Parts: sequence; structure tokens; C-alpha cells
Amino acid sequence: MNYHLTPVSSNAKTGPIPVSTSHKETCPDACPLKAKGCYAAGGPSHIHWRAVTEGKRGGDWEHFLLQVKAIRKGSLWRHNQAGDLPGNGDTVNVRQVMELAQANKGRRGFTYTHYDVLNNEVNRVNIEAANVAGFTVNLSGNNVQHADQLKAMNIAPVVTILPMDAPNTFTTPAGNKVVACPAEKSDKVNCANCGLCQIADRQYIIGFRAHGVSKKHVDLIAKG
Repeated sequence: MNYHLTPVSSNAKTGPIPVSTSHKETCPDACPLKAKGCYAAGGPSHIHWRAVTEGKRGGDWEHFLLQVKAIRKGSLWRHNQAGDLPGNGDTVNVRQVMELAQANKGRRGFTYTHYDVLNNEVNRVNIEAANVAGFTVNLSGNNVQHADQLKAMNIAPVVTILPMDAPNTFTTPAGNKVVACPAEKSDKVNCANCGLCQIADRQYIIGFRAHGVSKKHVDLIAKG
């Protein structure tokens, strides 16, 4: 599988930080957006993602780890503007996840994962270990009910898909506070100057309203 690191992203949503892209086959089968709805499956993002998947851009895992280690200490960086953690579609690759966490030492890396942690102990243990090691892995909820289940596990920070008409802040059925991504409320906010998703011990869930070319389909998923 190929992996690509852009040292300074030109993506307005992330801002000028290092951003990576992983081979499409890293995406787990548990992700409901895999078949339809993934924002990275269209536009310029998809062109780049396809090139990485086809081996036209980027390099192998060992090369990618060296690139991560070359990121300046203390820097915020986002793993996977497209793709997920290394794995086989159902279970994360234990060795590679921990290698990434070690390569990130001293840096403020963060990512999101749709790998199933509710029913897969290997995923659960190793994603928690990555967070403990300083590499922030957000668990991705399909809706607020799913997000409540993930939050109750207390192993990692949680994000979730939200309906298009979701308010900026609200409380879930289980009493968890949800804050919509600040970048959705202002063009002046991006990952570079926000950084909330990198905070591993935050107590609230971050929500992302359905967007992209398949937002109506994503909206249905977010509504359960």
C-alpha cells in the first residue's frame, strides 16, 4: 500500500499543515461512507487519492514513517485527509499503528478512524494504546447514538457525522455535549488554527455536518 505526505497542505479546510493520504484499501468495511458519501471520493481530493492508491504518488510504509519523523517537533499534522489506519478492512495492523505512534513522538499528530471498536478487541486495545502514546486517534461515529456508544468506552476522543440541520451545540441522548466543527461556522477557521481534534482528553464530541456531493445520503446516515 502507498502513503503520501504533503509537507504544507494547500487545502483551505486543513490550512498549511502537513497532511497525509493513505491507500484506499486502508478504509475499513465498517465505514458506512465507503460505498457512497465519502467526501474524498470526489473532486481534486479524489484525483490525488486515486494517484496514491495506484502508486503514482507517495511511497511505502517505511518511507512514510521517515517523512513523519522529519516533521518539525511540536508541529500539528493531520494523518489521512483520505484513507484510514493501516489494516485489512476489519482489523488494524497492530505493528504499523504503534510504529506510527512512535514516529509521531514529540509531534501533534491526529487522525480519525472508522475501524470497529465496539466488537473488535484488537482495534479497541491498539487505538487506545496509540492515544496513550501521544498520537490522537478519534473514533468516528455514524450518528449521535453511535457516538454515545463510542464515548462510553472511554478509550479515545470521539467525532460524529451530523445531519445538515444540526445546531452548533447540543446534548446527546446520553448527555454528552456535541460541538459542531468550528471551521463550518467561519472561513477563518481551519485545522491549523483550531486543533480541537488533536486534543485526546477532551470531554465533548466534535460533529461534522453532512457535506460534499453526496451530502443527502450522508444526512440519512447521520439521522440513523
